[in-house]
Amino acid sequence: MPLFMSIRLPLAALALSLSVVPPVAAQEVSRLADVGPRPFHLVDTMKDGPLKDQLAQCKGPFTTKNFSISHRGAPLQFPEHTREGYLAAAQMGAGVIECDVAFTKDRELVCRHAQCDLHTTTDILARPELASKCSQGFQPADPVTGRKASAKCCTSDLTLAEFRSLKPKMDAGNPNATTVADYMNATPRWRTDLYVDRATLMSHKDYIELVKSLGLKFTPELKAPEVTMPFEGSYTQQDYAQQLINEYKAAGIDPKDVYAQSFQLDDVLYWLKAEPAFGAQAVYLDGRDETDTGFDNMKAETWKPSMQELADKGVKILAPPLWMLVTAKDGKIVPSLYAQEAKKASLGLIAWSLERSGPLKDGGGYYYQSIKSVTDRDGDTLSLLDVLARDIGVIGVFSDWPATTTFYANCMKLN
Repeated sequence: MPLFMSIRLPLAALALSLSVVPPVAAQEVSRLADVGPRPFHLVDTMKDGPLKDQLAQCKGPFTTKNFSISHRGAPLQFPEHTREGYLAAAQMGAGVIECDVAFTKDRELVCRHAQCDLHTTTDILARPELASKCSQGFQPADPVTGRKASAKCCTSDLTLAEFRSLKPKMDAGNPNATTVADYMNATPRWRTDLYVDRATLMSHKDYIELVKSLGLKFTPELKAPEVTMPFEGSYTQQDYAQQLINEYKAAGIDPKDVYAQSFQLDDVLYWLKAEPAFGAQAVYLDGRDETDTGFDNMKAETWKPSMQELADKGVKILAPPLWMLVTAKDGKIVPSLYAQEAKKASLGLIAWSLERSGPLKDGGGYYYQSIKSVTDRDGDTLSLLDVLARDIGVIGVFSDWPATTTFYANCMKLN
């Protein structure tokens, strides 16, 4: 079966509403991309100006781009980290596909955004035999005390076989729920449950096999454990970091096709030392805005480590959230001090995560906080993307709907 069919058939079965790719020779199919209608909708909603005019002239054909990085698959519409979400991302032209990596009770690696998110991303709470194994069972909201509904179900609570038996759902939990059913029925209105029933959870090895078959690149993120390490007294953080790399080596994957990520600098430094071929393009995910007020205030003198110190340690690629790379000045989106300092240190930059904020009419929330004053429409997604690409020179952008980044990369002739 040609690669074209291996990508198209599962999506056709899900009735994905993307336009039909014309038949071409098999060797060309892996590079075709089907961006569907959303990018053109975003162009229509942009503010009038030269960028809108330029993008409005961009009609395709579109091809796969490494600039376009799939964030958790295609979670704007598909349950995250599922086979179907990865296939959708591939069809939309993502050249790099992400698997967030966590470990199970029997120390197998699986694709989950967090080690302990099964209560919001799967049906585990509706499965009594598995819910009983959760670190914390469901607790209903109490309007009298103000307690919110909660649960804590971790991949490390289950074996790989038990994990595989779960059914994925869109990531959400209703904090005001008094029943399990109400807690699970919480998908935001701007997403959809249309493709949930046939979605399939993935192990890390499953993901490697799938992405390899599609001829795309890999970006696994080693998620920070939410259990005490060493796990069960013997499984250390370095064991975990090494196991991730070992699975690529066992599959015969070229290290140049793997962008291993972590929010923990020590993981990146470990890969640089123990697996330099993989460490050479490991990605340090920068979440220090949540712990260091210097990043909120853009005071470079307080950043520890500094950009140059990161570069001196061997870090080559830095990946902050969108808002840290930009600011608003004179009614326009411009590069931030963070972006300028990173470029001075010759650090490559990757941004996350586009198309994760829902409608932008109210400023875009967390990912747009530094440019809230100039964000009031969905078309501002492309305005931000243009500054990231042309003014800052990011090497890639994560997106919950990779068609948008693929469209832009094709229009601007990026890699």
